[in-house]
Amino acid sequence: MAQIQHVTTGDERLREYLGLRDVSLRKLLETERGIYVAEGEKVVRRAVAAGHAPRSFLMAPRWVDSLQDVLATTEAPCYVLDEDVIEQLTGFHVHRGALAVLHRPELPEPAQVLAGARRVLVLEDLVDHTNVGAVFRTAAALGWDGVLLSPRCADPLYRRAIKVAMGAVFSLPYARLDDWHAAPDLLREAGFTTVAMTLGAGAEPLDTVEQDRPLALVVGSEGHGLSARWEHESLVRATIPMAEGIDSLNVAASVAIAAWELRPSRLTP
Repeated sequence: MAQIQHVTTGDERLREYLGLRDVSLRKLLETERGIYVAEGEKVVRRAVAAGHAPRSFLMAPRWVDSLQDVLATTEAPCYVLDEDVIEQLTGFHVHRGALAVLHRPELPEPAQVLAGARRVLVLEDLVDHTNVGAVFRTAAALGWDGVLLSPRCADPLYRRAIKVAMGAVFSLPYARLDDWHAAPDLLREAGFTTVAMTLGAGAEPLDTVEQDRPLALVVGSEGHGLSARWEHESLVRATIPMAEGIDSLNVAASVAIAAWELRPSRLTP
């Protein structure tokens, strides 16, 4: 059972909750300590249910009773502060006033994510945590099997990404591809047909892509889109047909459309 501790803002044990909106600070602190922050009652519950070990909790008094069943499963301390004080500490208003710091799980190898999969997403250099979270939520909702990330892709376990994903990052297998240059070969050897989402000339309409095979949907960064190398290396180049005068969509919206069109439930038996 977690020990409930009423604390003050000067308590050194609260350092891991400081400046949650400062991305650079959080990347440094969370990488150094092997931790991440979950925000909100539902997300905290899903993190613990996924088997992630809590390091501590921070919440307003009214949330202690609501999370008693979660607190009963761990010896991690639960720090209690008034909501306005939590806002001063963290730098933003904590909706559903509960936070937790948890130990980062060890990520699987890319080959483990691909083993037995039929549909995976490959994200090249998405830097916006909101987009990453939205992509994970879409992939999980539509039954995709996993996600592979480029070395420079934003962290799915950053607080904002987790919140947007509503905890889908805890249930959907993912791995980071340290050797990005070798990634196309890795996918081919695993039996996947790579489908590059592109606005480039010669791309076929998304709804004409042959689906009765393992597919890896590859999407590029928010600014420049997919790199020329991935467009060249991908076996299929696809685009979403659009009305005149509109040439592109936000990457999260594009993924949602493509993931629906290529969803696993449409595979033939």
